[in-house]
Amino acid sequence: MPCALYPKPCALCPVLMTDKPFFTQQDLYNAGFDPKEALGEPGQFPYTRGIQPTMYRGRLWTMRQYAGMGDAEASNLRYKFLLANGTAGLSVAFDLPTQIGYDSDDPMSLGEVGKVGVAIDSIEDMERLFADIPLDKISTSMTINSTASILLALYVAVAKRQNIPLDKLSGTVQNDVLKEYIARGTYIYPVNHALRIVTDMFAWTTHHAPDWNPISISGYHMREAGSTAAQEVAFTLANGMAYVQAALVAGLEIDNFAPRLSFFFNSHNNFLEEIAKFRAARRIWAHIMRDKFGAKNPRSWMLRFHTQTAGSTLTAQQPENNIVRTTLQALAAVLGGTQSLHANGYDEALALPTEEAARIALRTQQILAHESGVAQAIDPLAGSYLIEMQTNEIEQQAKDYFSRIEAMGGMLRAIERGWVQQEIQNAAYKAQQQVDSGEAVVVGVNRFAQETEVEIPTQRIDESLERKQIERVRASRMRRDPRRWQAAIDGVTHAARGGGNLMPAILEAVESNCTVGEIAGAMRGVFGEYQETVVV
Repeated sequence: MPCALYPKPCALCPVLMTDKPFFTQQDLYNAGFDPKEALGEPGQFPYTRGIQPTMYRGRLWTMRQYAGMGDAEASNLRYKFLLANGTAGLSVAFDLPTQIGYDSDDPMSLGEVGKVGVAIDSIEDMERLFADIPLDKISTSMTINSTASILLALYVAVAKRQNIPLDKLSGTVQNDVLKEYIARGTYIYPVNHALRIVTDMFAWTTHHAPDWNPISISGYHMREAGSTAAQEVAFTLANGMAYVQAALVAGLEIDNFAPRLSFFFNSHNNFLEEIAKFRAARRIWAHIMRDKFGAKNPRSWMLRFHTQTAGSTLTAQQPENNIVRTTLQALAAVLGGTQSLHANGYDEALALPTEEAARIALRTQQILAHESGVAQAIDPLAGSYLIEMQTNEIEQQAKDYFSRIEAMGGMLRAIERGWVQQEIQNAAYKAQQQVDSGEAVVVGVNRFAQETEVEIPTQRIDESLERKQIERVRASRMRRDPRRWQAAIDGVTHAARGGGNLMPAILEAVESNCTVGEIAGAMRGVFGEYQETVVV
C-alpha cells in the first residue's frame, strides 16, 4: 500500500520512495514538522536525537560479538579470543535444547546439542562457560527466552560462587517470549504463564540485581522473519506495551522497572530507512511511557537498544560481499544511536563464524568507532529533509498498527489470533517475490552472479562434543545430593502452583544442581505447553 507521502512504493521498502528525487523544507512544513517538538536536543525528551547528551563523544557503544558453539569449554575459548581482540561485552548464544528446556541427554535433543550455540545443562556447565572471566568486570548479554529465568539464575549462582555481589553484575537477558510466538518458535508455556515468569524476573532483578536488564524486547527476529521496518517498530513496541501492562497488573511500580527495559533491533540493508527507524522508535517509546503509562522518571522514557546486523541479508554466494553489507548495516545502527552492536560474520550464511570472520566483524566496529569520525558527531543527520520525513512516516505507520492492534483487544489477542504472524508472512512473501522477479537486486545472487564459487573455510562442530556433553550431565546427576535435588524441584513446582515469585525457587534449584531440563519440566508439569495458532 502506498504511504501518505509518496504515490508508489519501491522494492523492499514501503517508506523510501524512488519517484521523488529530493525533499525540501516545504515538504517538512507541509507534513507539520515542528523541530522543537519532534527533535529537541540530544539527551532530552523525546530522545529522537539520542538518549545521551554527548552520545559517543562521551562513551562508545558496547561492541559485542554473539558467540556460542559446542560445549562450555569451546565457547569459553571463543569468549577469551574476542575479549583479547577488544570486544567490550559478551553475547551468549545457546543451543536449541537449552532454549526450549531440554537436557542434552533428552531424546528430543538428539543431533542438536551444541549446534547453534553452547549447550548448558547445569551450574557446572555455566562455571566452565565463564571460567577465568570476571563477571563483575564485563557485561554479558544472553539470548535466551523461554528458559531465561533458569539461565539468569545459573549466571547469578556462578557470580555468587565467585564471591561477586549481585549489584556488580551488568548485562541483559533477552527474556522476550512474545516474539517467540510471533516469529521464532522457541516457546514452551502458554502466554499468560510465560508473562508471569517475565514479570517475576522484573521484580526480582529490581531488588537483587539493579544493574541487570531483565528483558531485551526484540524486533530483530520479526525482521529476520520478513517484516518491514515499520512493522518491526510497531510490533516490537506493541510487545513492550504488553510487558509494561503485565508488570503493572502484577503490582510493580512503573518507575521501579521501566528504567531497566531494553530493546533489540535489526539493522537491515536500506541504510537511510534504518537510521530513520531507530530515531522513530525512540520518539514513539518516549511518548508511550510518559503519556500513556504516566512514568515520571526520565530514564523510564528512554529507549535503550542493542542492534545486530541482518543475518537474513547474508548470502552463501560470494560471501565476501557480506562484509560490505555488514559494514553499511553497522554504520546505520551507529548513526541511529545504538547503545550496543553486534556485527555478523561474513560466513554466517554457511556456518557458525570462524575466528577469522569474527575478528573481521569486530574490526569493522572498531574502524567505524576509531577511524570514520562518525563517533565525534551527535546525530549528524538531524534536520535532513529525507531523514525527518522518513522518521515521521515510520512513526505514523507504527501508530496505525497500534490502532489496529487495540481494536483487536491488544497485542496478546493479536498474537493468539495469528494476525501479527500473518502480517509478517505477507511482507516476507512480497519481498521474496521482488527478489525472484529481479525487481529487488541481491548482488551475487540474482545479478552479478559467478559461475563458480570459491570455497571458504567454515567452522565445524566436533560431533564427539554431543556425546561428551551427555556424559557430563549424567555424571553431574550422579554426584548431587538426591534429597536436596528433590526438595529443590518440589520447590519449583510449589512456586509455579502458587502466586509467589518464581526466581528464588529457581535459584535454589540451580544451586542444588538441578538441570535446565528438570526445572523447565517442573514448570511444564504445572503450566502445560503452548499450542500454536496455525496461520494459512
